[in-house]
Amino acid sequence: MNIFVAGHNGMVGSAIVRKLKNDSNNKIITASRDNLNLLDQSKVESFFKLNKIDQVYLAAAKVGGIYSNNKYRADFIYENLTIQNNVINSAHKYDVNKLLFLGSSCIYPKFADQPIKESALLSDCLEYTNEPYAIAKIAGIKMCESYFKQYQRDYRSIMPTNLYGPKDNFHGENSHVIPALIKKFHLAIKNDFDEVEIWGSGKPKREFLHVDDMADASIYVMNKSLEEMKKLYNKNLYHLNVGTGEDVTIKELAKTIKSIFSYDGKLKFNTEFPDGTPRKLLDVSKLSSMGWKHSIDLHDGLEDTIQWYLENTS
Repeated sequence: MNIFVAGHNGMVGSAIVRKLKNDSNNKIITASRDNLNLLDQSKVESFFKLNKIDQVYLAAAKVGGIYSNNKYRADFIYENLTIQNNVINSAHKYDVNKLLFLGSSCIYPKFADQPIKESALLSDCLEYTNEPYAIAKIAGIKMCESYFKQYQRDYRSIMPTNLYGPKDNFHGENSHVIPALIKKFHLAIKNDFDEVEIWGSGKPKREFLHVDDMADASIYVMNKSLEEMKKLYNKNLYHLNVGTGEDVTIKELAKTIKSIFSYDGKLKFNTEFPDGTPRKLLDVSKLSSMGWKHSIDLHDGLEDTIQWYLENTS
């Protein structure tokens, strides 16, 4: 089995590669950005033409937190649409029949009923701060659905909740909430700060999934038979939610990270920064009915991520 993992150096892609390596029958094909620019259509097509590929995990994407999503709106929609278009269409053109597209829970409306079912897609307005990224991901879902309907390509989509873990992006402004908080607490201890500033009110609730669980779910869904997947397709569901089915407030998350660091300072919530969506909890009953459930709880996952960060930060 020749498996191409697009985005293998990222947090999700690297976790999928680690998991796939457990099976010696898998030949994993990767390409760094220097060797393959996924924004370049001709180079992507040449790559697929030269490599005999059986499966594709499309984990490559431009990602970031509220700040970067809102500030670099054009970059987020252009780059994500272009990567998806190039990889999905090249896979079809060179007869790759099986592909898994990794999306994001931000595809759902800002005020969707909780927990959010797959059927909530396109039922209302999106959260403004990450709307361009969300629209790109929705387009990816619809591309996979369309290639399935028109060409019978077995292209599947999964929508993970908020992910975290080793190799996350710990940039000060462009990161998601967990890596941002980990970095802030580490710097506060290192510099003897008496408080840590947290963007927003701390009231929004979020669900978090460790990236190793995400990798496990990705391979689980990829390996399910088309017959099993069609049971979902017959209900007009062409994507699956992936998550834990549990959420916490940002304040509770911050307190947990504070405890793991044994930090004695105060938490300061800066309400001049936007909260984003009030709550975002996925309904994961469809994937649960197929036999998959997460195995890493939030506290253990945070300890693992903090340990990785400390070992890989100068």
